[in-house]
Amino acid sequence: MTIDWPSVAAAFTFDQLALTVTGVVAIFLSQDSRHSVRKWSCVFGMLGQPFWFYSSFKAGQAGIFILCFFYTFSWMRGFWTNWYRPWQAGRGNL
Repeated sequence: MTIDWPSVAAAFTFDQLALTVTGVVAIFLSQDSRHSVRKWSCVFGMLGQPFWFYSSFKAGQAGIFILCFFYTFSWMRGFWTNWYRPWQAGRGNL
């Protein structure tokens, strides 16, 4: 079996590159022992969601498209916990 590299390169569009990079970075950061690093995983996860939605819609993958809503909610939960709540708590000390 041989790999047709020109076909692979043509299929690897910007949206595929973006969802790959943001997804790998989000997962990698989520496993760090330091909270100051780990909290960035939800930011990269959220940055990748538009590309996941676009890619799954374009490919006609209804199950993945629906799953994107759950992943988005989960990344938003991380953003709320790690960024918004601490920011809001800090505002009360003014």
